[in-house]
Amino acid sequence: MRPLIARDVAYTHGGTEMLGMLIAPEGAASLPTVVLLHDAFGLGADTVAQARRHAELGVAVFAADVWGGRHTPAGGPDIGAMVRDRGEWMGRVAAAHRAAAEQPEVDGSRLVSLGYCFGGAGALEHVRTGGDVVGAVSIHGGLDLLDRDWSAPTSGIGVLVCTGADDPMATAQQRAALEADLTAAGIHWELDLYGGVQHAFTNPRSDLPGMPPGVAYSARASERAWQSTRQFLADRFGTADAIDPIGGGA
Repeated sequence: MRPLIARDVAYTHGGTEMLGMLIAPEGAASLPTVVLLHDAFGLGADTVAQARRHAELGVAVFAADVWGGRHTPAGGPDIGAMVRDRGEWMGRVAAAHRAAAEQPEVDGSRLVSLGYCFGGAGALEHVRTGGDVVGAVSIHGGLDLLDRDWSAPTSGIGVLVCTGADDPMATAQQRAALEADLTAAGIHWELDLYGGVQHAFTNPRSDLPGMPPGVAYSARASERAWQSTRQFLADRFGTADAIDPIGGGA
């Protein structure tokens, strides 16, 4: 595997200055690309580690800075305020996709939105509002944050949702609504549901004292979600781009 390069990429939306990060194999050009949307805690070390792990599959990764200014609040920002201003939220997500497409390592016609927690909701909302991507992956995304009008997406986009059956932010009712909406929109979707698993199951810090109820780490579900994500990217991008859904990158 070629070494990875990483560089900061400044971009803006409205009056907000954002500082994303591009990670890709050294010397790469026009690769299929994951636009990685961080969780509530911003583009910090955990998200950079996730970006590197995905780039090791042989794709480019653009880690977005949705909060702006590379802000990484310890307690999480007011997600509710952002969701109430859905136009601003989606504007920042769309700006990250545009910035990604401008990079020489990136093939702008082959983008997949991928996010964890708040970022997982953002990836789905980007598709819902007509984002120009070939797919989206939501890993323990907050389905409670989604709107219901799916008239904008292009038919044939693929969506993967990996979620826990006991996630209070992705209830059975919310899952059923999403399934119905994706089907009605003509979107190819897959929902991986993990029994007994709660929110934020990919993050070992979810088991630390003081975490809210409904949050817990699951090594098994985390690995299952990773394997499903690799297979999804291989399907969306094509195995000719050196994505191995079975072998390396674990």
